[in-house]
Amino acid sequence: MAIGKIKAGVIGVGHLGHFHVGQLRQIEAAELIGIYDTDEARLQAIAEEFSVPAFKDLAEFLEAATAVSIVVPTPDHYDVAAQAMESGCHVFIEKPITSTLEEADSLLRMAAGKDLVLQVGHIERLNPAISALSKYDLAPQFLEGHRLAKFSPRGADVPVVLDLMIHDIDVVLSLVKSELSDVRANGVSVISGTADIATARLEFKSGTVANLTASRISQRQMRKLRLFQEHMYISIDFLQQLTEVYRLVDQKQAVDDAVLTVPLELNGEQQLIAYEKPDISSYNALRRELSNFIGSVSGLEKPAVDGYSARAALDVAMQIQDSIAKSLK
Repeated sequence: MAIGKIKAGVIGVGHLGHFHVGQLRQIEAAELIGIYDTDEARLQAIAEEFSVPAFKDLAEFLEAATAVSIVVPTPDHYDVAAQAMESGCHVFIEKPITSTLEEADSLLRMAAGKDLVLQVGHIERLNPAISALSKYDLAPQFLEGHRLAKFSPRGADVPVVLDLMIHDIDVVLSLVKSELSDVRANGVSVISGTADIATARLEFKSGTVANLTASRISQRQMRKLRLFQEHMYISIDFLQQLTEVYRLVDQKQAVDDAVLTVPLELNGEQQLIAYEKPDISSYNALRRELSNFIGSVSGLEKPAVDGYSARAALDVAMQIQDSIAKSLK
């Protein structure tokens, strides 16, 4: 039986919401039925730019939609998502899922009770630089991440841990198949009323350690993650969408994709250091993310990042926040 187009809409058409509108319009399986924003001037401007209906009443908008993308300030995530799900809408929320774990748990219960999709926009999971690693057997023992950005008032309504670091928290949790055993962190408020720069050390029961740094007062942008494991080192540049892999292999082993191989004698054995640059597919990560959401609503796919994964990332972020608070006392 053919599945009709999913009636989708966007709530919140600010800087990021503007991109959601543009991408949803290009997803064949979705019918963009309208947009909603409390800023009527902004609402009208985006409606005219994309020739899409503008709703001034949220309840009316939710009644017309089957699935909504929520791109509002983090403190409003829970209220808007709860209202959407009460109306029977499937929900995509930009990260972080909510401001508190209690709110996240409430949304998860609601989604389960109403059999609705609850997906969260941890977009780095769909970054082409990460997708390029699918052919490798990853078991990182040490990870180091740096996410730096210039200051912008947009996003300053939450600490840098929830604004920037949570991206890397989510990626690390997806790569490390072990429970967290310890969290230590430090942070400093420089411009806003919350931490603008923070560093965290995550220790897992498997022995794996992740050191993460996030700053929104940097002079330059950086979004990098490095992975170290036995016989392999991987460098991921999310910003440049570049992945580099260094592997130690037996000299007799074929490494067809290597850009360069360097012979190495180790413990009396002839080996190779193979340098590889996996092919990076060119695609718009936001479009793929929203297309995955529409596919999940249709029952054809599974969410790239479901509410439970997003809740896990928020839980770690909150532990980091608590550790920062203790360090400042």
